[in-house]
Amino acid sequence: MTRAFRRLPPWLALLLPAIVILLVVVLVPLLLSLYSSFTPYRLTRPESLYKWIGEYNYVKVATDANFWWAFGRTVFLLTVALNLEMLLGLGLALLVNKVTWGQRGLRTIMMFPMMFSPILVGFQFKFIFNDNVGLVNNALQSLGITDQAIAWLVDGKLAMFSIIFAEVWMSTSVFAILILAGLFAIPRDPLEAAKVDGCTPWQSFRHISLPFLMPFIYIAMAIRSLDVARAYDIVQIMTNGGPARRTELLWTLIGRTGYVDAKMGLANAMGYVSIFLAIFFTVYFFRKLNASRTALGYNA
Repeated sequence: MTRAFRRLPPWLALLLPAIVILLVVVLVPLLLSLYSSFTPYRLTRPESLYKWIGEYNYVKVATDANFWWAFGRTVFLLTVALNLEMLLGLGLALLVNKVTWGQRGLRTIMMFPMMFSPILVGFQFKFIFNDNVGLVNNALQSLGITDQAIAWLVDGKLAMFSIIFAEVWMSTSVFAILILAGLFAIPRDPLEAAKVDGCTPWQSFRHISLPFLMPFIYIAMAIRSLDVARAYDIVQIMTNGGPARRTELLWTLIGRTGYVDAKMGLANAMGYVSIFLAIFFTVYFFRKLNASRTALGYNA
C-alpha cells in the first residue's frame, strides 16, 4: 500500500486525503439518501431499506397537498425576507457609509445579529412574541395600544410575520456588510463628475452608485436564498410548524416526516425535490449577477 502511494503523482498524493474525506463525508451519504428515496425505508424497520419501490415516493410527493403548501410558504418566506433584508441592508449601509467618526465600531455592531446561532435567535424571538410574558405584548399594553395580549405565535398569519421578523433581524447585516463593501469600492471620479454637472444626490445614487452595487446585492441574495430555502431552526423553535401547519416550511415538513413519522425514504424524496428550489434561485441570482457585471463592462 505504501509503495503504491509513493508511485502516485505528487499532485494526486496531496489531493488523495481530501478526496477520500469528500467521498466518505459527502458522496457516500448523498448516494445512500438518493437510493433510500426509492425505497419505503422507515427508521423503525431497517429491513425496508432493501425493498425497491421505484418512483413511488416521488409520485406521492407530487400529489401531497401538505408538501406543496409548505413549498409555497417557503417561496413566500424567501421572497419577502430577501426583499426586506435587501432594502434594510441597503439603507443601513448608506447610513453607516455617511458616518465619519466611529464607523469601525458601527460595522462591528452591525455584524452582531449574524453571529448568533439560529436556535438562539429562535428562542429569543419566541420569548419576545410570547402571549403572556413577551416584550412586544407588554410594550403594546403599557402604551395603551391594545388592552389584551396578541397571540403572535398562535395566529397563522401573525406567526409567519413573527418568523419573517426574526429572519430579517438576524440576516439584514449580511446585505449591509456586502453593500457597504461595494460602497467603499465605488470609484470617486464618476460621483465627483456627476456633482459638478449638477446631478442631485438621488440621480447620482440611481445612475452611478446603484448599478455598481447590484453585483454585491445579487451575491448577498444568492447566499441568503440558500439559507432561507432550507430554513429550519428558527421555525422549529418558534412555532414547530404550527398552528395547524400554517408555518410549516419544506425542511420542517421533511424533518417531521423523517424523524417523527419515521418515513425516511419519503423524507429523502421530499429533500431531493426541495433541492430544485435552492438551485433555481441560485442560478437566477447568478445570472442577474453576470448581467449586472456585463452592464458595468466586466467580463461575465
